[in-house]
Amino acid sequence: MRALVTGGGGFLGSGIAKSLHDKQHDVTVIGRNFYSHLPKSIKQFQGDIRDLDFLRKTHAGIDAVFHTAAFPAIWGQAEDFYSINVDGTRNIIKACLLTGVPKLVYTSSPSVIFGSSSLEGVDESISYPEDYLCEYPRTKAIAEKLVTEANSQDLSTVSLRPHLIWGPGDPHLIPRLLAKADKGRLVRIGDGDNKVDIIYIDNAVHAHLKACDSIGVGKPSAGKVYFVSDGDPVNLWGWINKVLEKTNRPSITRSISYPTASCLGRLLEGVYNFWNIKKEPPMTRFLASQLATSHYFDISRAKIDLGYEPVVGPEEGMNRLIQSLSDPQEY
Repeated sequence: MRALVTGGGGFLGSGIAKSLHDKQHDVTVIGRNFYSHLPKSIKQFQGDIRDLDFLRKTHAGIDAVFHTAAFPAIWGQAEDFYSINVDGTRNIIKACLLTGVPKLVYTSSPSVIFGSSSLEGVDESISYPEDYLCEYPRTKAIAEKLVTEANSQDLSTVSLRPHLIWGPGDPHLIPRLLAKADKGRLVRIGDGDNKVDIIYIDNAVHAHLKACDSIGVGKPSAGKVYFVSDGDPVNLWGWINKVLEKTNRPSITRSISYPTASCLGRLLEGVYNFWNIKKEPPMTRFLASQLATSHYFDISRAKIDLGYEPVVGPEEGMNRLIQSLSDPQEY
């Protein structure tokens, strides 16, 4: 198979590209930079997914596109989120159709169906909310709809909703957590009983490869969306404290209520918007809601349609994570 991965320098994109390479597939990666951590035999092209001409050139002769590129922040200019997450995805779809790519696997997010209250064991039948707390989930939802609507006789599409990807090499979740812990800035939001889904990096990669194998004209998975996770939600604050404990850091002892954090987030958003401050506020309404509410999902449909099952269990994943933090060269 000749596969192309957008955002191939990112955590998930790199994992998909390396896994495909290990399986002897012909892999191309596109991104804004050259990524030296990828195997040299993986072809790399530098460009922007908002450039349709660039995409037409790189998509030619490709059998499957894994679209992981996105603007994933929770703070920023609305036009940046829209141009990358929506217009960029629209261009990916156009490029696939113009060059005859038959398969498109899109990395969405469970946040596309998150308003501000808990989601406990919901499946893919849940509707999109009327309002969003930030531009990332709003624009990812628009993009997900575009991918679903693009499914046709010419292009088979599927969208995956992995939640909180973690593991060795994670440049976002764990480093930010540990950095805040080292600065004494970790504060529990809410009562600490909320449960969330997480997904180990190898499981997220596996889900994408299974999705690619499953789609095709007339296949049950074509044109659908799927929640994927490690299969068992964790107590968010218990899991965070476990990471802190295993990295020899003190547990979180301070806490504030969800309403207080949400009000603080609203206030800071107003201040940062008024003064046009580019830096992400230390608290936003979206961040408060993500840290205080439960959000875990029924992955039965992914198991049935895609044949997805986690390949790395939680304890093994945690052991690998801690080992990678103590010996980064091994990962």
